[in-house]
Amino acid sequence: MKQQTGSLSMLANALLTVALLWQAAHAGAGTKPESNTLEAMRASFAPAGQATMDRLDQDETQAQCSRFAPKPLPAAIANRLAALNRATIKPPADGNYLGDFRKGEHIAQTGTGFQSSDDPGAPAGGNCYACHEMAKSELAFGTIGPSLNQYGKTRGTSPEMLAYTWERLYNTKAFIPCSSMPRFGQQHILTESQLRDVMAFLFDPESPVNR
Repeated sequence: MKQQTGSLSMLANALLTVALLWQAAHAGAGTKPESNTLEAMRASFAPAGQATMDRLDQDETQAQCSRFAPKPLPAAIANRLAALNRATIKPPADGNYLGDFRKGEHIAQTGTGFQSSDDPGAPAGGNCYACHEMAKSELAFGTIGPSLNQYGKTRGTSPEMLAYTWERLYNTKAFIPCSSMPRFGQQHILTESQLRDVMAFLFDPESPVNR
């Protein structure tokens, strides 16, 4: 199931819950839960514009997380998947991690992109506020993820911290394989330029995140 934005990631979690309930309902009945779940999901969706049926296809990381949910992954599998995802991470081509925090704020506030009703030619948003508190001036935010308020102010801007944060944005599954956070870089949800702008929103001392 291809992760796209924060809102679609939450939808994926809801679908996983449905899948687990389906499996539980058929346990011990001589059926194959995985096959039944896939059949039920495919019967519930139809392609619409850019939202095509391949979004129900899982890569290895997603398949393993679904297989073991709601239990944690075995350590050996978790380590292998983390390494697999880490290999996809690309640092910024010019070595510059920071862009324009004003543009980054707009990206964090924007939840459009990749939905059937969205313009496929328009840039996607990060929808960061669906899961995180960021600037205190933003009244509505989710609590699925940790607060990112004062992110740069409390962590500093060392090369190591900038690289770490970039990697978490690019592909957080390199750290937590079954994280519900979208893989913004690896899945091409945000461009390299957009990732730099979100980084600036987190780190720039003038950003409302750090004021």
